[in-house]
Amino acid sequence: MSADYTQLLKEIDSFIVSGESRTDILFNTCKLLRNNVYHYDWVGFYLLDENQSKLILGPFTGKPTEHTEIPVGKGVCGQVAESKKLKIVQDVSQEGNYIACSLDVQSEIVVPVLKYDKFVAEIDIDSHSPSPFTINDENFLTSVCQKLSIIF
Repeated sequence: MSADYTQLLKEIDSFIVSGESRTDILFNTCKLLRNNVYHYDWVGFYLLDENQSKLILGPFTGKPTEHTEIPVGKGVCGQVAESKKLKIVQDVSQEGNYIACSLDVQSEIVVPVLKYDKFVAEIDIDSHSPSPFTINDENFLTSVCQKLSIIF
């Protein structure tokens, strides 16, 4: 039951050229990923607020979270914002700097959106499955973020 990542990337391309707002494009991307990749249980974007050195929750799908602002450097999302590098946590209970959004979350992947090598946002995906993320997720989500960088 694997997703057709090539087809999903084509759909994201269609969102980008649709003329819709950035918020709509990001929300449609969240819905697409959550509905088509079985182990993506929460999909959201955090956007950088440079003035205050924090991440602000943007569009997402899944259970609501109280983590609407995350300081750069704090938690997995904040670490990715600081390092500009993708991070996978296959078992969140083993992550010392983890900010829990839900007791159901067992693993997480966070991928930066870079514009001219500058961090502007990130996609955050939580999974209720243990250790589900593979190199395929890394490559796919990196491609998603590269495509979306054009709207920032």
